[in-house]
Amino acid sequence: MMPAHLSITIDHALYARLKKELPPKRISLFIEQAIRARLRPDRRALDAAYRAAAKETWRRDLGDDWSPTEVDAWPA
Repeated sequence: MMPAHLSITIDHALYARLKKELPPKRISLFIEQAIRARLRPDRRALDAAYRAAAKETWRRDLGDDWSPTEVDAWPA
């Protein structure tokens, strides 16, 4: 996928902090990761994650461990 170039405006103090805390030439990656973390995953990513999780047997075993707690009524 080709990267898109954009021009953004941020607070000068925030930019100075980014320059201080990140290695050189890593600001773009940091901003991209921050945006991805804040946006909802797209449908394809969610579907792929659910399919992968469904294949993990330890998840089914964990569910089986909790099945005795699934009762119709708790004692009073």
